[in-house]
This record gives sequence, structure tokens and C-alpha cells, in this order.
Amino acid sequence: METKTKNNHIGRKIGRIRELRGMKQETLAEELGISQQAVSNIENSEKVDDAKLEEIAKALGVTKEGIENFSEESIFHNINNFNDNSVNNGPLNNFHCTFNPLDKLVEAYEENKKLYERLLQAEKDKVAYLEKLIK
Repeated sequence: METKTKNNHIGRKIGRIRELRGMKQETLAEELGISQQAVSNIENSEKVDDAKLEEIAKALGVTKEGIENFSEESIFHNINNFNDNSVNNGPLNNFHCTFNPLDKLVEAYEENKKLYERLLQAEKDKVAYLEKLIK
């Protein structure tokens, strides 16, 4: 029963998500318009009312349900699965680059050069037209 209570401790989940986002309590407090001490109190609270939780979720860039269902175990599970399916070890190992990146760079350069030349010619034509009008 103690473990279940710990897993549903909303305040700890908020604190852990905040840390994973690289956010300090002061920053979250500023986003919420409250003091850093108030954020600390929230993170020590087992329950948070729905309206406040919604506000906190928005400030953290997650959903209310994301906070409620947050589990570090699932994060580590996803990270391990990603590593297990890495380029050298999983379904992505069949990926091969089908073009030369330098060729793409040269193509882009050539396109930009053509565009620049057209714009330059258009300006020259304008100057010539305006000179003709002046004479």
C-alpha cells in the first residue's frame, strides 16, 4: 500500500517532470505567478486540485493526464527500447543515405546563384528604364 501511495504522489511527479524539463522551482513559480515556496509546497503535496494541476501542466508543457500518469519506469523503458533498436542493432540498420549531401548543397548553391542573377538583371532593367525616362 505504501508503494502505491508513493506512485500516486502528484507533487513528486510535478517535481520530477520539472527537473527533467531543466526548470528550476523559481522559474515554475514565475510561470504560475506564485512564490518558490508555494511551488515547493505543491511538490511536497500528495494531491493537487484539478484546476491548479491543469495550470501547472500548461506551465510545464505537458498535459494534466501526463502528470497523473507519469512514471519514471516507463521513461527508462522507452530509453532502453530506443537503445535496443539503435542503428546498429534494430530495424533502422537498413537505412542508407541515397544521396550525397554535398550534391544537395551544390544544387542549392546553383539555384540561389540563378535566383540572384535574375534579381540582379531585374534591377539592372529597372535602372535602365528609369534612365530612359529621365532623358
